[in-house]
Amino acid sequence: MNLFLAVVAGLWYWYAMCRVGYTLQHIFCQPLVMAVPFGLIMGDLSTALIIGAGIEMMYVGLVSNGGNIPADECLAGVVAIPIALASGMDAQSAIVLALPFGLLGVLMDQIKRFINGYFANLADKYAEQGNDKGIERCAILRPMAAGLLLRFPPVFILIYFGTDLVQKILNVLPGWFTNGLSVAGGVLPALGFAITIFVVGKSMLIPFFILGFFFIQYFQISTIGAAIFGICMALLIICFRREKEAA
Repeated sequence: MNLFLAVVAGLWYWYAMCRVGYTLQHIFCQPLVMAVPFGLIMGDLSTALIIGAGIEMMYVGLVSNGGNIPADECLAGVVAIPIALASGMDAQSAIVLALPFGLLGVLMDQIKRFINGYFANLADKYAEQGNDKGIERCAILRPMAAGLLLRFPPVFILIYFGTDLVQKILNVLPGWFTNGLSVAGGVLPALGFAITIFVVGKSMLIPFFILGFFFIQYFQISTIGAAIFGICMALLIICFRREKEAA
């Protein structure tokens, strides 16, 4: 099971970060999405979704300004979720485990950009020769091959050998330390919400954010229901504003 899980995790991280065509790759990078196959493989879908949702909250407000990622939520999820499921780790501790890998992924992304710079220079030479096939290989095939060598091995090793290692470490950790991890894991999703409020930016929009939170918390409205209600409110505001400007 560990071998199959490690292979799936490694291939998932490689494919999600290839960003071929920039279509569904961003969806595959989300911890909540990858939690579904990992949960099905481990036979515990509900726990996987809880862990994935918790990790997702840490990165919900992050924006890749200029194409530079501030954190790699894909690596954080693809490592923390399988290890947490295999070792029986609770959601709060899994969130804390994901955090350093999210930062490590930024370094891997910089290495990828350095490698792709070589392919870009090579593509310029092919362009001078009129070799369109060579340009295509430098744009797609060679970066994907380099990405496989860069991203698959570390994830595979961490998942295949990491579950037993993590379990041994958890067994020797004192109770106060694991409790501290749980408390920290509960705080980190709140940080994600705070970043979201900061990204919203305009003070006039913050009441809508708070309104949606209280609707879900106190009136037990589902997230999808709140989203539909918010879309309707946004459309009404836009329509009223256009009517006012046209008058």
